[in-house]
Amino acid sequence: MVLVNDVLEYMWSIAPEAGKESWDNVGLLVGRKNASVTKVLVALDITFPVIAEAKALGAELIVSHHPLIWDTYKHVTDTVLQQDKVMTLVENHLAAICMHTNLDEAIDGVDDTLCETLGLFPEAHLAEDRIGHVSNLPEPMPLAEYLVQVQQKLQANGLRYYDAGRLVQRVGTGCGSCGEYLREAHEAGCDTFITGDVKYSVFLDAQGYGMNLIDAGHFPTENPIVQKVAGKLREAFPQLEIVTSAVMVQPDRFFTAGNA
Repeated sequence: MVLVNDVLEYMWSIAPEAGKESWDNVGLLVGRKNASVTKVLVALDITFPVIAEAKALGAELIVSHHPLIWDTYKHVTDTVLQQDKVMTLVENHLAAICMHTNLDEAIDGVDDTLCETLGLFPEAHLAEDRIGHVSNLPEPMPLAEYLVQVQQKLQANGLRYYDAGRLVQRVGTGCGSCGEYLREAHEAGCDTFITGDVKYSVFLDAQGYGMNLIDAGHFPTENPIVQKVAGKLREAFPQLEIVTSAVMVQPDRFFTAGNA
């Protein structure tokens, strides 16, 4: 019999707690450690549709990347969205394990998986604590061609970008939301930087540095880890049924007059 704690300990083994940022909240966030598990649902986020999906599948545990709980609660009610999720999990006897920044920078974690998905072979880290990567393409290519590859490989709904008029060859990457590391990418000699959630000011900085900047979105740059984690769980627990979420998809869309 596999317990929630068995899965938790395994997740700690591939994404040690020591790797998390000080502000982060990871581990078993909802549920009993000694509850038995037969089916696990893996998702990037724990949303109400994901909870309903887990219930319909008969799963006892959800393993997600983004934490369900960020705040210290003085009460738990259905008037607060995140608290209502917690209540719904408890009412349906569902446990939740969340591995966030510790999984981002773990070996074979989110950052490594982003490079793997893009077909990049990292040569160095972008910053301390294994944040991001720097890779070189075998041959330089025009940004217009590279944008097509990035969108297709990440299955992104669309891309935001700044074209500095440079060929793409030395590429910096950072999963999720790493726009603040543009300077580090510039100092590492990158002509192109790929991340998500890029602020307006960072696009201006890219213009100033003369760098190509690609905002591929938070979800597309991190969601590849879902399949990776599911595969690792299947190897570690062959007696369990491991399912990846079919309802957790990129929530943001892109509108232009040409595709109305």
